[in-house]
Amino acid sequence: MKRWLAIGIPAVLVIALAITIAVVGLRGDDGGALGDAARDDDDSTASSGPEPTEDTKDPDDPAYDVAESEPREDSLYSEMGDPGVDSLHYDLDLTWDPEDKVLNGIATLTFRAAEDAEEVQLDLGEPLEVEKVTLDGEEVDHDHYGKDLVVDAEVEKDERYRLEVTYSGTPESVEAPTTRADLENLGWTITDGGEVWTMQEPFGAFTWYPVNDQPADKALYEFTIRAPEGWVGVANGVLDWRRDNDGQTVTHWSLADPAASYLTTIAIGDFEMSDNRSESGVPISYWVPSDFPTAAEKLSYAAEAMGWLEEKLGPYPFDSLGFVVVDSQSGMETQTMITLGTTDYTLSEAVVVHEITHHWYGDVVTPTDWRDMWMNEGMTMYIQGVWEAEDTGRSVDDVMDEWAQSDQSIRDEAGPPGAYDEDRFGEGNVYYSPALMWHELRKKLGDDAFWDMVRTWPTVHANGNATREEYLDWIEKETGEELTEFFDDWLLGEKTPDRE
Repeated sequence: MKRWLAIGIPAVLVIALAITIAVVGLRGDDGGALGDAARDDDDSTASSGPEPTEDTKDPDDPAYDVAESEPREDSLYSEMGDPGVDSLHYDLDLTWDPEDKVLNGIATLTFRAAEDAEEVQLDLGEPLEVEKVTLDGEEVDHDHYGKDLVVDAEVEKDERYRLEVTYSGTPESVEAPTTRADLENLGWTITDGGEVWTMQEPFGAFTWYPVNDQPADKALYEFTIRAPEGWVGVANGVLDWRRDNDGQTVTHWSLADPAASYLTTIAIGDFEMSDNRSESGVPISYWVPSDFPTAAEKLSYAAEAMGWLEEKLGPYPFDSLGFVVVDSQSGMETQTMITLGTTDYTLSEAVVVHEITHHWYGDVVTPTDWRDMWMNEGMTMYIQGVWEAEDTGRSVDDVMDEWAQSDQSIRDEAGPPGAYDEDRFGEGNVYYSPALMWHELRKKLGDDAFWDMVRTWPTVHANGNATREEYLDWIEKETGEELTEFFDDWLLGEKTPDRE
């Protein structure tokens, strides 16, 4: 996540905090230049084929094994999610009516019961009316209190089930637990013209589908999106096909690697698609508003950025990347389909680098708890700082010295990065303070050991989650250094630690 945040330092240092969305792309020309199919809505984004049928995999199919998680209650936002549910696969069939502002949805969730229980609880926005719930094909009773959807069904620990929820209504975004001006509301957002976009960190996916909305629970996803003809629905993963049918444009997307709910995205509107690819062959697609075609040119730098990042971090951990540009002031590292606002900053090269970096730090390995947002943002911000140093011809030390000027003030305002105020989510302390920490560790370890650690970590818990303790213990083991006091000072200290 990233944005500009003024914190009493020179204007050139106005702080950036951004959110990333990565879009499933279609293979185009070689890296750098936009593909010839860039502005053609017909052939470049559509492929023939039937509409998807309901997922018929048995819940016990080994294909779901990769999505098994250890769900938990979040230490900061405990009202979100249920540790008794381990979501494995969401099949979301969504129809959007922009005139009446009504969403009709059928969500089919394959899940593992993480404990014996007499009911199953999910998060679902209060404005949405649940019409029917079935468990393994049998209709079951349910209650919907506020955002809590409670299904009256007995489940046994480690058994797998298929839950189908039919619902409709006008989704409403929810207030974000932050003082950030660019992130006032979360979840399903409707523009004046009826177009739709979503950003939902630390929560908000529940505003548009029934979900276990907590980062420890990763799942696979499929999306079928029905939009008015001329518009198109964009989501995470690979665009399997697109076709026009009875006045609607229908798209089907699939996300082959597990994702946390906050990393899912959907956008529905008048988008045009273009594409290119990185030098390593990663396909990158760009979905931009038809009245803002220059956004695609701005974002095409992603192919070059990918090459720079792969040199630093190793091979990109997913099969494709994409960007969708929406009417927002912020941005989000939504997995394989990055969601960016329309401002000059959110479309800048620095933000492109930042949000792609999150695919190594935050997306492929995700914290189990929101107290550890610094695990995502600290390293990502540091990598951005390294890029900014190279881009401007400065040393990394100079960039860090500038950032350090504000460290005490952001600790005072929002708390230490590892123990921040729950009402100050995503503010400068979880970005810049741990970025400074990583630079100090780099000086302590030396470049070779440091960069080897940085490249290796995303492969250790790939497609999974990690706790703070697991991460820091691994670093000590990997480097052979005793770093308890070092990490405590930087992550939990109320004062800026001494720097070399």
